[in-house]
Amino acid sequence: MAPKKRAAKRRDATAVPAEGIRLWAPWRYEYLRGIRSEPEGCIFCFGRLSDAERRQRLVLFENRDVLVMLNKYPYNNGHIMVAPRRHVASPELLARADRAVIADAVAASIKRVRETLHPQGLNVGANLGGAAGAGFADHMHWHVVPRWAGDNNFMPVLASTRVLSQSLEDSYEQLRPIFKNLGAELS
Repeated sequence: MAPKKRAAKRRDATAVPAEGIRLWAPWRYEYLRGIRSEPEGCIFCFGRLSDAERRQRLVLFENRDVLVMLNKYPYNNGHIMVAPRRHVASPELLARADRAVIADAVAASIKRVRETLHPQGLNVGANLGGAAGAGFADHMHWHVVPRWAGDNNFMPVLASTRVLSQSLEDSYEQLRPIFKNLGAELS
């Protein structure tokens, strides 16, 4: 006779079925289907964009030196990336003037995110190289991730699922207008 499955008890004494709890996140399928060992082209390298292409790519601002875009697979709502237009893997490969433009664009992006989304904190950083987590290791970029108390709960740890409080479309609609004039601030 097969042993009887027992329900595990959580600390709060609520029974959990022995087979566990299923958390469905069908929206992740698009992401998983899109994962390739080698990315097709660089998401940061493109020419002139129409308004429709800009919206599709989630580009909040671009000029000849720098671009700012929402991350399509964000850690949190309002997660943006700031990248030089020049295709380089690491900041030391940029000229000093280009590094200054990127630094100014990151600072201006932080200011805009704070004023618009009112986060309680921010994570700001760059993943340089594939081993460091860079999805596009050949084109360096900075991440600006707004954070709120309680925004990161058990879901990523237990279910490999992020819970985002705002859609990408809503984030784009909220942030695009305040990034339109970023070029004036960078001049």
